[in-house]
Amino acid sequence: MVKPIVVGIIGAGRIGRLHADNLRAMPSFKLKSIAEAMMSDELLAWAESRGLGSVFAAGEDILNDPEIEAVFICTPTDSHASWIERAARAGKHIFCEKPISLSSEETQRALQAAEDAGVLLQVGFNRRMDPSFRKLKRLVQSGELGNPHIVKITSRDPQPPGEAYVRSSGGMFMDMTIHDFDMARYLVGSEVAEVYTRGANLIDPMFGRCGDVDTAVITLTFVNGAICVIDNSRQAVYGYDQRVEVFGTLGSATADNCRPTTVEVSTATSVTRDQPEHFFLERYNQAFMEEIAAFARSVRLEEPVICSGRDGEAAQLIAEAARESYLSGLPVKLSVTAAEAGFSELQAL
Repeated sequence: MVKPIVVGIIGAGRIGRLHADNLRAMPSFKLKSIAEAMMSDELLAWAESRGLGSVFAAGEDILNDPEIEAVFICTPTDSHASWIERAARAGKHIFCEKPISLSSEETQRALQAAEDAGVLLQVGFNRRMDPSFRKLKRLVQSGELGNPHIVKITSRDPQPPGEAYVRSSGGMFMDMTIHDFDMARYLVGSEVAEVYTRGANLIDPMFGRCGDVDTAVITLTFVNGAICVIDNSRQAVYGYDQRVEVFGTLGSATADNCRPTTVEVSTATSVTRDQPEHFFLERYNQAFMEEIAAFARSVRLEEPVICSGRDGEAAQLIAEAARESYLSGLPVKLSVTAAEAGFSELQAL
């Protein structure tokens, strides 16, 4: 029997607790401890309900534990890069939620630290592991759709986040659309050469006060000539709207929304079916499980991760260009090359 990977989690907010529950359900891992700076009775009660005896206020307690082989970084975005550097120096393999940071310079230092230490770094772009999107990738990679010409990505949240979150998130492009930027690269298999953005405040003036937008359309032009159109909204009243289409020289393929059931009711007055899943935790539940299972395989087999730090950096650069384009009203050209980005996603099948 393969020995489980001993892990610790730094950050016990919503995503940290999600990973904690998923890790506990998987024999590939042994979750030993969790750290959260904002200690509370509620957190301790939650940890006790999961059988977690080790709960620390300082992440260093996890990094200093010689038994722990890997850490999950689930802290606020502005601390990701610092924790990556510290975890790398401690010799721990790293799973980090997106984005790596809000600064290209910080991201580059973090990636260099991981590479210098020889530890694995996987970025949490879980949508790569969604079964429907993975099938789209296989169709593209097999050549069944021919050369991709147009990719359309619709990503709309069911309701806006709160103002405190918006102010600390890095904005729509870095927080929300960054998933779509990664998905576009993953599907097309080429680097983005140019970004053009149009954004607006149509839902809540709060976003404008925060220097952000709540509605956007972004056009990506790839080095290989393909074009991707992404439309985002912070409020889709009918549910969590997640759709992708790939159109190529030999055909097209579409991944539709996930719904609680496939039942369609037809009467004399209407044809109805269930609304889309309402929240990302339900929509991407399987993808969250699959991404950490892939991380376990990479650690044990010492093979490349499904989404590397360089992939995370590429998506972050696109997000920065998207905001620059929105502010200037002009297209923004990118200089990242395929060689620099690495394209680890081509192995993620």
